[in-house]
Amino acid sequence: MADYTIGGVLSADQKQQFEQDGFLVVKGLFREEVAEIAGEFMRLHAGGPIPNCFHPVPEEQAKGDALKLYPRMMHPHRVNELAMKYMIHPKVMNVLADLFGKEPLAAQSMFYFKPPGAKGQALHQDQFYLKMDPGTCIAAWTAVDAADEENGGLVIVPKTNRFEVECPHAADPKVSFTREEVDVPAGYTAVPVNMEAGDVLFFNGSVIHGSFPNRSKDRFRRAFICHYADESTERIAKYYNPLYRADGSAVIVAVNEDGGPCGTEYAFTGAH
Repeated sequence: MADYTIGGVLSADQKQQFEQDGFLVVKGLFREEVAEIAGEFMRLHAGGPIPNCFHPVPEEQAKGDALKLYPRMMHPHRVNELAMKYMIHPKVMNVLADLFGKEPLAAQSMFYFKPPGAKGQALHQDQFYLKMDPGTCIAAWTAVDAADEENGGLVIVPKTNRFEVECPHAADPKVSFTREEVDVPAGYTAVPVNMEAGDVLFFNGSVIHGSFPNRSKDRFRRAFICHYADESTERIAKYYNPLYRADGSAVIVAVNEDGGPCGTEYAFTGAH
């Protein structure tokens, strides 16, 4: 077993909020570490493309598309030690153990640069992509910069954590870099989650969420985002093996061959 504990990390009120609303912000969890995280990923970007991770293009080819200059990095833990370090960092794994009530397993890492002018991300549910069975995932979304409504912060629909996967429709490509979108259910409201650098947002894989475009003139909205299963997970979408314990040891689970309730899940790379 690795360096994490089940119970005692979060207060009873924090665990109750997560259970009721589907999300929880842990203020300042990585306040001291965000400079190291930012510096390493900016170094990786300056080094150019990394196969199966990210593929930035020169400015003349981007034609004004900020996300072509600064595309998201997918699964950087597979190519970078620091990304692996923070994906399975005890600070995060301790919180996850409390939320799951079981041993957490890391499934995916991502890094979003989101420079000024970048599009947002249409409302979606993470479980649509990860297809964990049984249960659902939990995301840990670390704000590397302050994130708010101006520079492309997150919006979340509280209390949608008990929803099944909703089948999406086409998103507006003028404001979203992803192609599909789910609607806010009747009687629910999407609200902004403003965060300071170093805050970490934990949310359930069924929670509907997305982000604003970055309308600021000079502010990045960088974020390090990871997804987690728990030890009871038997199957997951094919892009996520192996999973990792907090001590870095690998765990292989069966591939979820089910096409999913919407029939379109395999049209994607399995990561969003």
